[in-house]
Amino acid sequence: MKVAVMGSGSWGTVFSKVSVDAGNEVVLWSRSAEIAKSINENQSNPFYVSDIELPKKLNATTDPSIALQDADVVVIGLPAQVYRENLSEWKSLIPKGAVMVSLAKGIEFESNLRMTEVIAEATGIASGQLAVLSGPNLAHEIGEQQPSATTVACIDEENAQLVQEACANPYFRPYFTKDVIGVEIAGSMKNVIALANGIAVGLGLGENSQASLITRGLHEMAQLGVALGADQRTFMGLAGAGDLLATSQSPLSRNRSFGVALASGKTVESVIAETRETCEAVKSCLPLLRLGQAAGVSLPITAGVVGVVHKNLDPQELIRRFMSRAIKAEYEDEG
Repeated sequence: MKVAVMGSGSWGTVFSKVSVDAGNEVVLWSRSAEIAKSINENQSNPFYVSDIELPKKLNATTDPSIALQDADVVVIGLPAQVYRENLSEWKSLIPKGAVMVSLAKGIEFESNLRMTEVIAEATGIASGQLAVLSGPNLAHEIGEQQPSATTVACIDEENAQLVQEACANPYFRPYFTKDVIGVEIAGSMKNVIALANGIAVGLGLGENSQASLITRGLHEMAQLGVALGADQRTFMGLAGAGDLLATSQSPLSRNRSFGVALASGKTVESVIAETRETCEAVKSCLPLLRLGQAAGVSLPITAGVVGVVHKNLDPQELIRRFMSRAIKAEYEDEG
């Protein structure tokens, strides 16, 4: 099938390779003429995952109309906060009937909307044509063709299976679900928990501390998801526990690395200036907290990250607050 991948960052670039290796005709759109030229001529992205050799069959362009022409599947590989702007521009170019796939793991800052909700608002595309792909997707490892699995979510089962076919290959195994809400909440909140765990790592805390934080973070994630209508089983799967573990523990995780940098005394602004890639937790933590407040769900770790990122809370205070909460039954619902 014809697959358009819109966005040439690390994950967009690697997903293009995944889809080519699944046997598809793939065109990658990049805003950068230098990146597009390098992919076409040298089979490499000079700014992201530069050591990953890309397939010769992968074509890149800076023209969105060329990328989107006759596409069966349109994959959005952009940072969450620029979805609306770009999709509004591309609305008339998206082929009727194409399945839209979101790769971003974030929540829109101003609206508190999940990415499939943003796509629907910006394009008018029906919910049955909107899918999300999420799981333990550290781009560099997948680019090296290390075995990995992921979750594809769409309320239309046939379209979920279509997206599966667009990315299934010998090193990348997609499972499908109809729980779009759960997969999107898990994908966005695991970044927030990973940033918190990065703070713990940066403060020199060991495995017990980190395991405690990650496990309670998983509980927090599931509580919010279920309150919003998700299936609790999603949070025990690839998009939930799987992605949370990978993102919280791997030095390749930009969200974890961001937390480590904050714990060392750097400001949010200085860390953003030093890094080229998006840390989705920085923008998504506040709308996630708002969603929790609206649903009557307590999100203490998320609130702590909001404090550090947006209110100059000392990173050590995040840990102190986590440990000083009232003791209770482990599976008691938050509220």
